[in-house]
Amino acid sequence: MKKTIRDFDLENKRVIIRVDFNVPIKDGVITDDNRIRESLETINYALDNGAKVILLSHLGRIKTEEDKAKNTLEPVAFRLSELLDREVIFVDETRGTTLEGSVGVMKPGEVLLVENTRYEDLVGKKESGNDPELGAYWASLGDIFINDAFCTAHRAHASNVGIASKLPNGVGFLIEKEIENLDLAVNNPELPFNVILGGSKVSDKIAVIENLVNKADHILIGGGMAFTFLKASGLPIGASLLDEENIEFCQRMLAEHGDKIILPIDCVCAKSLEEGAPSRECFISDIKDDEMGLDIGSASIKVFEDILKDSKTVVWNGPVGVFEQEAYANGTKKLCECLSELDDAVTIIGGGDTASAAINFGYKDEFTHISTGGGASLELLEGKDLPGISVIEETKTPKKKVYTLFM
Repeated sequence: MKKTIRDFDLENKRVIIRVDFNVPIKDGVITDDNRIRESLETINYALDNGAKVILLSHLGRIKTEEDKAKNTLEPVAFRLSELLDREVIFVDETRGTTLEGSVGVMKPGEVLLVENTRYEDLVGKKESGNDPELGAYWASLGDIFINDAFCTAHRAHASNVGIASKLPNGVGFLIEKEIENLDLAVNNPELPFNVILGGSKVSDKIAVIENLVNKADHILIGGGMAFTFLKASGLPIGASLLDEENIEFCQRMLAEHGDKIILPIDCVCAKSLEEGAPSRECFISDIKDDEMGLDIGSASIKVFEDILKDSKTVVWNGPVGVFEQEAYANGTKKLCECLSELDDAVTIIGGGDTASAAINFGYKDEFTHISTGGGASLELLEGKDLPGISVIEETKTPKKKVYTLFM
């Protein structure tokens, strides 16, 4: 069992919290502050327990000097101060005397946000490359390290693994929730356990399929990746997306687990992805050579719903259509609606596009858990350990009713 922020006496301690403030910003204005809000529980807990809170986060990618200007965390500091209803000290550097001096005079109950950690990637990728000197430097600013950025937990960076290697450490409430929910769903699911996989390429989900196919009752496949499976089964797919390198994998999965893998029987297709292009619904066998499938059709939705309605556990990773366009959003919307109506079922939504779709369609509060990390949740579904969590210390006494992949 991994240590959490609850395992530490925070009074008068400098607590470094790695958060995920990688939020969309347009013209200096945050357009979606959900990730900032998700961090508040851990930050407020530290403040309520007398900590001096030092926050680290990345924002975007830094490859040029111009990237630094557009990816500053200053707007985040302003928004965070509003949400916390207290001043947030912003230091516009990632190391140096100003940062050290600002940390040195902090008092309990104060919050300091360090500039974008990926500024350190401009020369030598020191942050994303987990430069040991940089990790040790950041660790020198604190007494305790808490990792609450699940989105980067699948990467070994200086701001997570680097610092954790030098300080007493634990996870925050957000990561604790991610671990509990994903592990409970994947390793201790109440049956029937059904999985929905979508997205574009089969290659992105091979490890997930291999890990879950022997655990799940069914794997329902939609999105672009479905057409590689359909091609492997001998059906025409027209001009639909094809992951040709993985046809053999699909054939093997269908031969070995054909009773578990459920494919669309119809689709909404068009000759172009352009907005407003004519589209039609047809059975897969009737798709024309110049048409591409862009959403599951009404008959497929019915098949999926009939399987899902009896589920006790559902994990969903990847939308089943090009949900960003209204013409191809129906399949993903209908599955959101279906899962939201399940009684006494554990419903887990993977991060990334699936989470975005569920939230944008108004289902944010209708699922057991919506993951905040697309890549990290995918790797957990693959059965992998995450470096940013594996490095965290173990507790000596397991907490009740907490499940973890990392024992």
